[in-house]
Amino acid sequence: MEKVAIIGSQRVPFVKSFTHYLRTSNQDMLTACLQQLVSKYHLAGERLGDVALGAIMNRSTDWNFARECVLGSGLDSHTPGYNVVRACSTSLDAAVQIGLRIKAGQIAVGIAGGSDTNSDLPILFSKQFSWKMIALRHAKTFGEKLKVLASFRIKDLSPVYPSIVEPRTGLSMGQHTERMVKEWGITREAQDELAYYSHMNAEKAYQAGFFNDLVFPYKGVTKDTIIRPDTTLEKLAKLRPAFDTTGAGTLTAGNSTLYSDGAAAVLLASESYARQRGLPVLAYLEDAESAAVDYVNGEGLLMAPTYAVARLLRRNHLTLQDFDLYEIHEAFCGQVLCTLKAWEDPAYCQRLGYDQPLGSIDRSKLNTTGGSVAIGHPFGATGARILGQTAKVLHERGGGRALISICTAGGMGLVAIVQL
Repeated sequence: MEKVAIIGSQRVPFVKSFTHYLRTSNQDMLTACLQQLVSKYHLAGERLGDVALGAIMNRSTDWNFARECVLGSGLDSHTPGYNVVRACSTSLDAAVQIGLRIKAGQIAVGIAGGSDTNSDLPILFSKQFSWKMIALRHAKTFGEKLKVLASFRIKDLSPVYPSIVEPRTGLSMGQHTERMVKEWGITREAQDELAYYSHMNAEKAYQAGFFNDLVFPYKGVTKDTIIRPDTTLEKLAKLRPAFDTTGAGTLTAGNSTLYSDGAAAVLLASESYARQRGLPVLAYLEDAESAAVDYVNGEGLLMAPTYAVARLLRRNHLTLQDFDLYEIHEAFCGQVLCTLKAWEDPAYCQRLGYDQPLGSIDRSKLNTTGGSVAIGHPFGATGARILGQTAKVLHERGGGRALISICTAGGMGLVAIVQL
C-alpha cells in the first residue's frame, strides 16, 4: 500500500476581509495557488489523478468551481477536479480524500486545497423574490405575468447576506464558544495569552524566513496582514467582549479569528511517484478521523475534535503525548483551551472511551509557527494552510510526528496525523 507523501504547498497571503482582495473571487485566489504549484514542481501540461478543492462562501454559479480552477492552472486539461465542503476543515478533508485515493492505488498524484473570501460575498434576494421570479418566468400568458408582477413587494428586494450562525440554534460560533468557556472555566487571561503567543510565533517564523517558500506575493501583498508583532498582553486585555456584551464575555477580536480572505493548496503524491519524479517529500499524511457532537442538546459546538482524536489515538496505538508538534486550529483561543482541558478531565475522557484522562500536552509544541488567530482563517483554506505548514515544520526538524485538529461549524471536527 502506497504512503501518502506531502510534496509541498502554496498559498496567498491571508488578509483581513474587505481590504486587499476586494472583487477577488475564490476561483481567482485558488487558481493562483494551483499555478504556483504547477510552476514550482514543473507540472505544466501534466495530467494529475484528481484535484479536490472547496470553499464555504460559494456562489450558485460555482457548482463546477474545482474544475474551473484546474482549467486555469496550466495542468493538462484532462485533469479532473471536484468540489469538497466540510465547513472549516474543507481543505484538510480534501487532502484526506486525495490521500485515500493515493493509498488505494487509484491515483498517483493530486492536489487538495480551499479558498474563502468575505469580500466577494454571494448576496441573495429573499426566497419570496426568487419564487416570484420563477413564477414570472413560467407564466404563459400576458395576464398571468401581470398577476405575478402585481404580487411583488418592496420588501422582496431586500438583500440576504450570508450569516455565520448555526441554523438549529440561531447562535453564532462565537456565542457558542462563550458557552463553552463558561462551562470549562476558561479565563480571559488564558485566552489572551494564547493569542499573544500565536502572534509572536507567526512573526518569529516570518522573521526566520519560514514562510518564504509557502506564501507567494498576490495582489501586491507579500505577507499575512493580520499578524500583530507589536501586540502585548496589556493591549489584548483592553479589548471589549465581541459576542457577550453583558459584561461576562471573554471572547474578543484579539483572541478570536477575524474574517479573512485567502486560499491555499497542497500537492500530494505516492512515495513512488515522488521518487520517480525527483520530488521532495516533506512528510507523510498517515491517518485521519472525523467526528461530530450533539451541540443542539448541550454539547460544546467546537468539541468534536476531542472525540476524533480519541478514536485516532486508539486506532494508531498512540497516546496524546506521542507527538512532537500539535497544530490545533484557533477558531477561538477559548475553544483550543476547552479542548486541552477536556483531554485532562477524567469524567469527560470516560465519554471518549478511556479509563484515564488523555492528559496534557507540552504547550511549547503547540502552533509553533503561528495559529489561525494570528495568520487568519479563510474558512476553506485553513486546512491546507495547516497541513502544508505542519509538513514543513517536520521536514525542517528532520523528522517527528504531528497532530492536526480542526473544529468546524455544525458541531464537527477533523483530525489527522502527519509524520516524517
